[in-house]
Amino acid sequence: MSSRISVVVSQGQSANPRKRNLEEELVARLMMEEGVEVTIIPHLYDLTSDSTGALALQGITGDVVVLSWLYERANRWVLDRLGLSGQVGRTLIQREEPDEDDDEEEESDETDEEKDNVLAKRDVPNRTLWCIDLTASESADEFIEEVRRIVSEANTQVVDLNSSLNGNGKPDAIKPVGQPTNGSAPDGNGSITEELAQAAPSTPVDSPARRWYPVIDYSRCTNCMECIDFCLFGVYGVDKTESILVEQPDECRKGCPACSRVCPENAILFPQHKTPAIAGSLIGNASMKIDLSLLFGAPQSGKSAAEVAALERDEQLLLVGREAVGVASSVPSRRPLSVPGEHDELDDLIDGLDALDL
Repeated sequence: MSSRISVVVSQGQSANPRKRNLEEELVARLMMEEGVEVTIIPHLYDLTSDSTGALALQGITGDVVVLSWLYERANRWVLDRLGLSGQVGRTLIQREEPDEDDDEEEESDETDEEKDNVLAKRDVPNRTLWCIDLTASESADEFIEEVRRIVSEANTQVVDLNSSLNGNGKPDAIKPVGQPTNGSAPDGNGSITEELAQAAPSTPVDSPARRWYPVIDYSRCTNCMECIDFCLFGVYGVDKTESILVEQPDECRKGCPACSRVCPENAILFPQHKTPAIAGSLIGNASMKIDLSLLFGAPQSGKSAAEVAALERDEQLLLVGREAVGVASSVPSRRPLSVPGEHDELDDLIDGLDALDL
């Protein structure tokens, strides 16, 4: 019996030669790694839930490594939205973040399940998911060594790989899903596309457009509903368990990260935003006692994160011909304030104040 693991390579959005060359080399070398099944998909963030790439992800049943051009945290929660989740696997390759506090990051990771968050109420599949940030290094060697380390430690046991080798001794388990990589293989003996075409049957090709929408980190989200109250574009909704979700992602206004600024737990990500804390960096650790408005790069000096968010929301409202609302308390809340028939401490306090007849 040999350990076998799925490795997904998510392509970048641009045709940047450096990025493309790294993708090409990784795919070519991973194809030759024992115990690895390679799947190539377009950029994770651009996939819709019914796209070929998303269906390929949903079809993976065992442990999986996903290499993408996203922060590790953003990678994990975009995958979760697309239907691929699991226990968090530790990766040794990390993007350099000079302002990051390692001790606080470690503490946050270890206490994910202890918080009163949405994730704690969900059933997570009994498999491991490793998310690797391709921006963390320019060396294909580092990524290959990390995949080898993960494969060697993987718990998934499968049939011997000899049953899946073709006559040339190369693995057949290569799935080009969506738009394939273009260009020449690192050894100059042909393109990755040609090699993939020979190794696997043809598949439908995704050509996803670039998208902009919020992604929820459920390990931090406490279901406070601040986002659904704040957003006036119908992006958020609730599921059958009354948990928050991004219901209409394409209703989000491109470039607007306002809802992430009002989230008290820093649980809302916009993976393509230029500010690391909004894009998924662990610098934005919710347990850190810092001024989030400064961290998020508030464009108006002296304004709080909530005020900046309101300005951003107003700008988008005006662009679609609607009235600005500012930080007004007149915006109606769409969450239930309390369960009918139940009385909490706040109700008792209000009743006490009423009794004083001030």
